[in-house]
Amino acid sequence: MAGHSHSANIAVRKGAQDKVRGKRFTKLSKEIMVAVKIGGADPDSNTRLRLALSKARSNSMPKDTIKRAIDRASGNMEGALYEDLIFEGYGPGGTAVMVECLTDNRHRTAADVRHAFAKTGGNLGATGCVGYMFQKKGVIFVEGADEDELMMLALDHGAEDVTEEEGGFEVLTEPGAFATCSDVLADNGFTVTSASLMHVPDVRNDVAAENAKGFLKMLEMLDDCDDVQAVHHNGDIAEEVLRDIRL
Repeated sequence: MAGHSHSANIAVRKGAQDKVRGKRFTKLSKEIMVAVKIGGADPDSNTRLRLALSKARSNSMPKDTIKRAIDRASGNMEGALYEDLIFEGYGPGGTAVMVECLTDNRHRTAADVRHAFAKTGGNLGATGCVGYMFQKKGVIFVEGADEDELMMLALDHGAEDVTEEEGGFEVLTEPGAFATCSDVLADNGFTVTSASLMHVPDVRNDVAAENAKGFLKMLEMLDDCDDVQAVHHNGDIAEEVLRDIRL
């Protein structure tokens, strides 16, 4: 997992600088509803729903909003049929990018994703062109914890590694242990500020100053696409470059 760091351009790695709360909750609601339609409303027997609920809670999604999404999907409500898609490609400066989508129209989504890459100097590639550079992991970030207590509890519940990062600790798990580990940490009083399944890069790629603005613009355009659920990449931008862009 060389080069993986929570503090390394955290806003960049998440795929956006500042997410609009309403848009984020809409995407999370869609994940919950699809999970319920596929596997039912019981998270104990529906792993996909458990993961969606864990992600929603870590994003401070209100309980009423979560319940409404479950109730809507649990009824015999007719609606769009969604499918999961993953697009792969290269962003400005040769960064490896994976884009997770949930869509009822693959042609629309493909066009939107392709436009975001092309408009900013990137290239949408074939399936598998960058996927081999990533490993799917559960990534949980915990603030203000006692390191020994956190490590003991996390490792006892399936964590692979616990590392200290700026502002707290990052817990890495295999996908199968992610939901349990995240729930246990939250239930035991730890402040879980983010928890999600991510495609974690094996090696990170420094984005040169001349490519940084285009790279951030690509991430912004992808995040603005309603069908995009998550963006994963191996790009890092130096703090001084980020400061110049903000100015």
